[in-house]
Amino acid sequence: MPQPKLWTWPFIFLILANLFTFMSFQMLLPNLPPYIESIGGSSLQIGLITTTFAFGAIIIRPMIGHLLLTRPRKVLVLSGASALLIMTILYPITQVVVILLIIRFIHGLAWGWSTTANGTAAVDLVPRKRVGEGMGYFGLSVTVGMIMAPSLGIYLYQNYSFNLLVWISAALGIVAILLFTITRFVTPPQVYKSQEDPPVFSYTGSLIEKNSWYPALVTILTTFGYGAVVTYIVIFGNEQGLSGTFLFYFSNALTATISRPITGRYFDKKGPWKLIIFCSFISFTAMWVLATASSNLHLVIAGALFGAGYGSMMPALQAWVISRTTIERSGIANGMYYSSIDLGIGSSALVLGFIYQFVNTAALFKISSFLFIAVMVLTIVDMYKQQEPWQSPQ
Repeated sequence: MPQPKLWTWPFIFLILANLFTFMSFQMLLPNLPPYIESIGGSSLQIGLITTTFAFGAIIIRPMIGHLLLTRPRKVLVLSGASALLIMTILYPITQVVVILLIIRFIHGLAWGWSTTANGTAAVDLVPRKRVGEGMGYFGLSVTVGMIMAPSLGIYLYQNYSFNLLVWISAALGIVAILLFTITRFVTPPQVYKSQEDPPVFSYTGSLIEKNSWYPALVTILTTFGYGAVVTYIVIFGNEQGLSGTFLFYFSNALTATISRPITGRYFDKKGPWKLIIFCSFISFTAMWVLATASSNLHLVIAGALFGAGYGSMMPALQAWVISRTTIERSGIANGMYYSSIDLGIGSSALVLGFIYQFVNTAALFKISSFLFIAVMVLTIVDMYKQQEPWQSPQ
C-alpha cells in the first residue's frame, strides 16, 4: 500500500516560514540574560526575563487552542507572526528592566499564539499515518531555529550591538510573514462543522488535553534541562574564558538535522518509548560534557551530543502528544505541548536563577541534567504500562 504524500508545496513553505519565525525569536533568547546583566539587572531579574515570557505564552495558549476548533488556520497564523514582529521591534526602546519585563510578557503572549497556530497548521498538512516523520521534519524548523539562530545572535551581540541584533531579528520575522502569506493552508472539515455549533470555551478544557497529559509532563522535564543551557551558556562561556560558545549551537544543529529523518521514521514504526529513553541518556551525557568544558572542542562535543539527544527527542514528544488525541483537538494538544516547553524553560530559569546566587553555572548544568534521568524513568514506566504494541495514528 503506497504511503500518503508528505512533501507538498504548502508543507514546504510552512516549514520555511516556521524556521524564520524561530530564528527571529531564538536570536534574542540567549542574549537577553547577559543584556539584562549589562544594564544592571539582578540575578533574579535575569531569571524573570525568561519566566515572564513563559507565563505569557502559557496564558494565551488555551484561548488560541479553542479558536483553532472553529477558525481557519491562515488568519490565526498571520496574526501571531505579525504580533511577534511588533514586539521584537520594541526591545531597543528602553533600558529600564521593569519595562523590558512587561515587553517580554507581551512577547510571550504573541509567541504562545504563533507557535500553537503554526504547529496545528502543520498537523493539518501531515498525513496521520506519517505524523512522526512529518512532525519530525516540521520540528527541524524548530530545532534548527532554536540552535543555529542563537549562535548567530551571540556573534552579533558580542561583536556588534544589541540594537543590530534586534533589527536583524525583525528582518527574519518579515521574511516569515511573507512566506506564511503565500502558503496554502488546510483546515479540517471538522473545524467547519464546529462553526455550526461552536463549543463553549472552558479555560481548563482548552489548557489540558487529558489524553495527552503524560507525554506533556515528560516534555516539561525535558525542557527544564534546555532552559539551563539557553539561559546560562553565554554567561558560562564568559566565566570559562571560552570564545566559541556559538560552536555548541552549530554542532547541535548539525547532528539534530542529520538524525531527525531517521528518528521520525523510527517513531512511526516503533513508537516513542525506546527512542526517548535513548535520547534522554545522550542528553544527560551532553550536559555533563558541557558542565566540565574547558575548551571549544568540548563545546563542539557537548553540542553534537545535545543535538542528537534533545534535538531528536523534541519532535518525538510532540508526535507522542498528538498521537494520543483526535484530529479536531490537535490544536489544544499542540497548545499543551508548547505550553509544556515554556513551563519547563520558564521554571528552569526561575529555579536556577535563585540557585545561581550560590553556585556557578557549571553546577546549574549538572543539577538540571538529572531531569533527563527523570524523563527516562517516566518513559520506561509508560512503556511497561502499555498492553498493546505501538500503532501509528489513523
